[in-house]
Amino acid sequence: MSASGADPPEAPSVGLAAGRGAWVVLPTYNERENIEPIVSAILAALPETSVLVVDDASPDGTGELADTIASREPRVAVLHRPGKQGLGVAYREAFGWVLARPGTRAVVQMDADFSHDPAVLPRLLAPLMRDADLVLGTRYMRGGNTVGWPWYRKLISRGGTLFARTVLLLPYRDLTGGFKAWRRETLEMIRLRESSGSGYGFQIETTWWAHRRGARIVQVPIVFRERVAGTSKMSSGIVREAMLLVIRLRLRAIRDALLGADPRR
Repeated sequence: MSASGADPPEAPSVGLAAGRGAWVVLPTYNERENIEPIVSAILAALPETSVLVVDDASPDGTGELADTIASREPRVAVLHRPGKQGLGVAYREAFGWVLARPGTRAVVQMDADFSHDPAVLPRLLAPLMRDADLVLGTRYMRGGNTVGWPWYRKLISRGGTLFARTVLLLPYRDLTGGFKAWRRETLEMIRLRESSGSGYGFQIETTWWAHRRGARIVQVPIVFRERVAGTSKMSSGIVREAMLLVIRLRLRAIRDALLGADPRR
């Protein structure tokens, strides 16, 4: 107790270990088989967190089942979107929604298909309790791995990260992964309104913006496992879009350098 008899104000990082002030954002499209167990696993790992299910009008009834879960669980909310427009579009809308909620201090993005292990969530949030601004769950570092992928899927994923790292001059070892934890202030300062990625390029783009604006970025090893149920959303179009996006970002950086623009703007 303080001298005035009131409890002292809580430090911004205190409580994040249990998920207090954190939102876990789950974009979904045809994830009816996974949605209830993944939400339960998240809430077991972070008892004080909140979960936002972002459903793109799944024809299999994922959104309706999420509504049922939310009706009995106050820690769960559902954002319904009119249709499937891409991962990046769903995340941009979801981030705006959670940042508008009072008390939001951190935002986690993850897949709804158990490719990302909910048990890792406290470890992903831990660096935000110290001085990190963005935490990247990383498959391609000591302690990380991918399980259940065929060789060509691993080649595409590793090749995509190598391409993005080389072109954008970034030091991070996993740029295409989607298991990330953001400090609220960092998510607010990146250019979400200007981001154009609609697929997995969105993951590269947002990390690039955070790096460009001087964020303290920490990498945490994770094991990525092939989905438990349902089908993958990966396609050749998503890969092509990400490659073109990387090139556009590099051209923007070159243009800004020639004009003498502040790289953090």
